[in-house]
Amino acid sequence: MFDVAHIGHLELLTPRPQESVGFFVDVLGMEEEAREGGSVYLRSWGEWQRTSLKLTESDQAGIAHMGLRANSPEALERRAAAIEETGLGDGWIDGDVGHGPAYRFTDPDGHVMELYYESERYNPPPHLRPSLKNQPQRYRARGCAVKRLDHVNLLAADVPAAREFATERLGYRLHERIILDDGRETGAWMSLSIAAHELIYVADAYGARGRLHHVAFWVDTREEVLRAADIFLDHDVHIEAAPSKHAVAQGFFLYGYEPGGNRVEVTTGGYFVYDPDFEPIVWTEAERAKGQAWGVKTVESFHTYGTPVVEPA
Repeated sequence: MFDVAHIGHLELLTPRPQESVGFFVDVLGMEEEAREGGSVYLRSWGEWQRTSLKLTESDQAGIAHMGLRANSPEALERRAAAIEETGLGDGWIDGDVGHGPAYRFTDPDGHVMELYYESERYNPPPHLRPSLKNQPQRYRARGCAVKRLDHVNLLAADVPAAREFATERLGYRLHERIILDDGRETGAWMSLSIAAHELIYVADAYGARGRLHHVAFWVDTREEVLRAADIFLDHDVHIEAAPSKHAVAQGFFLYGYEPGGNRVEVTTGGYFVYDPDFEPIVWTEAERAKGQAWGVKTVESFHTYGTPVVEPA
């Protein structure tokens, strides 16, 4: 299909807006770009669009919506029509800070998404102008200095339904998945590009709908991930999973919670998929039980925690 280019932005909800903004600016190293109503708009130094993260005050943490940029106005119309056929469309909105008109819809699990094409290109102020013309912003070396929004992991009550919607209506390509011994599909790693993954669906431990597992931001090296762990430690950020390597998709990771409660990953590594006939990798229940790539056991909260928080029955 190739009608959708990439995940352009994400709106996170936080019950502690001031502290959450402080985390993304001072700890992750993002730039505050705008404020409007109860929301703050931020960006990473390597992003060409004006914003990639919208933080909105709310009574609980979670994801408000995810924005996907289409490849052209015609592509936007085609995907909107394809989604409309499913009955999951909500209609058009005028736009938001940094982008033009967007078509709002939900995936089968209830996550709110939008498709747009018109995007405002970042114009740095004098103090953020880079030395290189092929770099959108000056590198500031503040905090973790994350470079860009990398991927989003969504919890789903029905992973196959969400995965089929993403591949059949949005054009995502499936690269890896988890199939348990009883035949249930509990994880799907997909991408719109050559990256191993950009959108992930994993089974919600409580069968809840519309929850967020984590949002991930990219840095260029493993050393930067290790440095990010020290920065988390110095800022009293709860580290859920210390740096190590995933087996699935082979990303190098650090997981922590921002003050509002949302899980955030600092990541690098992984692999690229160039082959047009790439066969999706299937992981078994026994293989996943081994833990991460180097045998590190996955912490229990990684399988159960998401936002908004759901208490076990």
